[in-house]
Amino acid sequence: MLIGVPKEIKADEYRVAITPPVVSELVASGHKVAVETYAGQGSGIQDPEYEAAGARIAATAEEIFETAELIVKVKEPLAPERKRLRRGQVLFTYLHLAADPEQTRGLMESGVTAIAYESVTGADGRLPLLLPMSRIAGFMAPQVAAHLLERPYGGRGVLVGIPADAPSARVVILGGGTVGQSAARMALGMGAEVTVVARRAKTVELLSHSFSGRVRAVQSSPEVIEELCLSADAVIGAVGVPGGIAPKLVSERIVKEMMEGAVIVDVCIDQGGCAETSRPTSHSQPSYMTHGVVHYCVPNMPGAVPRTSTFALSNATRPFILALANKGLHRALEEDVHLRNGLAVHDGKLTCRPVANALSLPYTPAEEAIALKPA
Repeated sequence: MLIGVPKEIKADEYRVAITPPVVSELVASGHKVAVETYAGQGSGIQDPEYEAAGARIAATAEEIFETAELIVKVKEPLAPERKRLRRGQVLFTYLHLAADPEQTRGLMESGVTAIAYESVTGADGRLPLLLPMSRIAGFMAPQVAAHLLERPYGGRGVLVGIPADAPSARVVILGGGTVGQSAARMALGMGAEVTVVARRAKTVELLSHSFSGRVRAVQSSPEVIEELCLSADAVIGAVGVPGGIAPKLVSERIVKEMMEGAVIVDVCIDQGGCAETSRPTSHSQPSYMTHGVVHYCVPNMPGAVPRTSTFALSNATRPFILALANKGLHRALEEDVHLRNGLAVHDGKLTCRPVANALSLPYTPAEEAIALKPA
């Protein structure tokens, strides 16, 4: 099989989908790998390293899209890339389709088979390809909030640490999953007063226990969220629905009533964001002010630390890429229900129920779309 790795073209995206060690494994298994020139440069991986691992360096993205049977990326294909996709080709990347009807339509029209990293499941019930980026984004969020709380960036002028003669910053985290827990750990380490809001009572209990009471964990309700947001220096949006769209937990009315110079870091902007006032930004222009509140809504937060993120992501995707290459699409999906759960689009059919529900589009079960044999 020919595996293609194009250079990411999303604004300020410096990650690359595959590292040289994974290239070596693919080549050792009898496959060919084409990597677009300079694809790994942003992550500190140079073309000669890929060549030493057995890859061929392609001069253009066009060459990758024209020849590759399996295309492996980091971020969703943008419009110029979607035009190059074709029926019979497999695309493996982050997609986040529920908040992106234009991309969804484009993938369906292309006939490509698209498998979403964020929907691949694990035997433990977690999302193994989302997990490493969720951890990184979670750890980054308090750092970002601390920066934006500085007065020159529109913030309240509050230090997140613990000065001897001043109160520490109040950080509210909406969501108790991987992002929320990582954010809580980092914010706590920075010296903030941390409150985590979780939907389930079991998660609240787990958080209270794992942080030994140093983090306040409360069960979510509209009243609780409003009260906490109004007194927060920083609110970190860390909620998510696997494959779906994030719930709007922070209304525009709440934002209007928050303290001037407070900060919202909406980590779930990939899924539409959890604040009504959130809209996607970029690393080059990461924040904006609405109703006196600083908003940071960068969809590819881990792209700011590309070397760390690239190796973490490549380690996670490696077994699935090898399975697709070694077994082919049909057998790989047939033998692995967890990889099959990541199937989002196949031959013009939408195979992810949360996306279909979010966009009011027809849904086709993956098993039916790829015509699997009955178990």
